Amino acid sequence: MPWADWIRTVEVEPSIYGADFSRLGEQLEVLLRAQCRIFHFDVGDGHFVEPITMGPIVLRSISPLIRRFAGTIDVHLMVDEPAKHFHAVAEAGADSVTFHYEAVDDVAATVRAAREQELQVGIAFNPETEPEQVAAVADGVDIVLCMAIHPGYSGQPFRAETFDRVRELRTLLPETIPIQVDGGVSDENIRRLRDRGATLFVAASAIFGSEDLPRAYRRLVQALA
Repeated sequence: MPWADWIRTVEVEPSIYGADFSRLGEQLEVLLRAQCRIFHFDVGDGHFVEPITMGPIVLRSISPLIRRFAGTIDVHLMVDEPAKHFHAVAEAGADSVTFHYEAVDDVAATVRAAREQELQVGIAFNPETEPEQVAAVADGVDIVLCMAIHPGYSGQPFRAETFDRVRELRTLLPETIPIQVDGGVSDENIRRLRDRGATLFVAASAIFGSEDLPRAYRRLVQALA
């Protein structure tokens, strides 16, 4: 199923990296019952980014729960040689995989490798990379992820230049390719990001930093209204 069928105009995606792992299943079910339908799953390898985060074992353990509620799993590979991991994450339950522009030499070949695993595919880029560099090679991807922080650690402050980067990216991409933003997304900036062309919003601390997860999720959704 393509991204176009998953997006209800706009989507707030809780980033599982920010969850309390001692209560992971419970927290995901609470959000699913609050009508959240797309979850962002960060994979860090300790090379492309400093931290080693979650992997296919965790993904496999949560995918049946998310599937039961007709949810979607959006995997963000912050890793070197991402294509090596496509089969494992697809087998573990991923619906879509996003790799980093900075991590590959051949974007088109990487996209083909994801398609071979029947995955939707996105391309992400770091704050040091210019939007036009990514737009020039984005033909054939389903989404483009504009990082609003340097990838790796949750809780970093949002980079204000992201507003202009999203607006520029929107002018460069076909309207059929959604723009996703990850890093420091909050109810204070999410509407401005939408106004500049983003439609997918990844939130870790803004949701999992709250004791009331449904309320935090709905606050972000309402800020987009």
